[in-house]
Amino acid sequence: MSLLRRAGAAVAAALDGAGVIGESRLRATTDLAWPRIVTGFAIMSKRTVDLALVGLVVGPTAVAGLTLANAFWMAAKFVAIGLAGGTVALVSQNHGGGDDERAAAIVRLSVAIALALAVPAVALFGLAAEPLVTLLGGDPRSVGYGATYLAVVAPGLLFEFLNLIASRTYAGVSDTVTPMVVRTGGAVANIALSATFVVGLDMGVAGAALGTALATVLVTAVFAWGMTGRSYLRGRGASPLPLRARGSPHDRELLGQIARVSAPLVARRAAQGLVVFPLLAIAATFGPVVVAAVGVGRQVRALLGSFSWGFSIAASTLVGQELGRGDEREAEAYGRGITRLSLLVYLAAAGIVVALAEPIAAVFVDDPASLSLSADFVRVAAVSVVALGVDGSITGTLRGAGDTRVPFVATLAGAYLAALPLAWAGTAIPALGVGGLLLALLAETAVPLAVNLRRFRSNRWKAVSREYRPSAGD
Repeated sequence: MSLLRRAGAAVAAALDGAGVIGESRLRATTDLAWPRIVTGFAIMSKRTVDLALVGLVVGPTAVAGLTLANAFWMAAKFVAIGLAGGTVALVSQNHGGGDDERAAAIVRLSVAIALALAVPAVALFGLAAEPLVTLLGGDPRSVGYGATYLAVVAPGLLFEFLNLIASRTYAGVSDTVTPMVVRTGGAVANIALSATFVVGLDMGVAGAALGTALATVLVTAVFAWGMTGRSYLRGRGASPLPLRARGSPHDRELLGQIARVSAPLVARRAAQGLVVFPLLAIAATFGPVVVAAVGVGRQVRALLGSFSWGFSIAASTLVGQELGRGDEREAEAYGRGITRLSLLVYLAAAGIVVALAEPIAAVFVDDPASLSLSADFVRVAAVSVVALGVDGSITGTLRGAGDTRVPFVATLAGAYLAALPLAWAGTAIPALGVGGLLLALLAETAVPLAVNLRRFRSNRWKAVSREYRPSAGD
């Protein structure tokens, strides 16, 4: 046995002995989680690279502009993530229950819904970029940079919607390696394209946006091959639920299920995206340097959140499949084990980032005033990501059961009853100032964790799942 395997076996035995997660469940979790974690870092690195490139080449004002533009992109993307969350919940339960015909119909309907949602968003962002960004920022230069970025990157949003449905479809059938390879390839292409356009061709923020849009189109083209049932290399990567144009006798029923499961997820994600607008508007009252610092802190938190991509999707898939088989006890064991594992990982990751906050901030900004403030936001973002990560595993468990309403309410509470009032207090109480924005970062993740943890412990999610299992349609 190699040194690496021995080390892995020792870690697995230690986690099992400590009561964190059993070895067999750890193996199933890591098999699904690690490709999603790599995928998460790859995807989030695209936005990170854009911010870093324009920050170092153009300056902090450009970082502020991209932060404003990204708020619109992410608000729309969160809607797609919510829809894709409903897709993985229903696909995993139906595939786990042995009904691939219904699972394939869910994928086809999800693609159609994604297109219907994406087209108007692309048109709005492309045609009204400047007035939209102006709503958030008062600094003309930041607004100009943000409007340019949003208008150029907008077409890529249509393809990002489709990419999310594709990647969640693969996750629902326990294949997270194929989307990892495809998405990582797209991230590498994005980095190469953006660097060429920004540095090589001196295209500034427009170059960063163009690189991101083109890389997103490339990912969709590659996904389309496997999603239509064709394999990649050595017979691997073909979706067992290939897209077909023909309808299904279950369409009406499945549309209702997608709506019931996805609507709260879409609303939850939309609430997460929309709260950023007033938060950035508040930050803009302190000037572009503060907006840039907020953008850096939130981007670092989003990058760290990549661990949750793996744990959350593993929880959704494994819990959903066990519930599809009718084994509620094993589903709960997976939920608890993955949640405990995510806590340990995030405590370690947060500690490292807190210790390296200043050099991390220096990747995005280089002038002393911006650097110091950005480092403060990085530290607080790292602390807040612990709650974000643990909540991601709990929410993944609830999502796998089709229990999506409580996470929506939890998000509303964290964003609008805690984070937003705290941020506003910084403008109303001079002594608090920018500290209000720092407290908002913490509250935005801590409150949802408390609400969702209580829901998980109640076990009501098990009863909810019985409405969506394959036997429910008989």
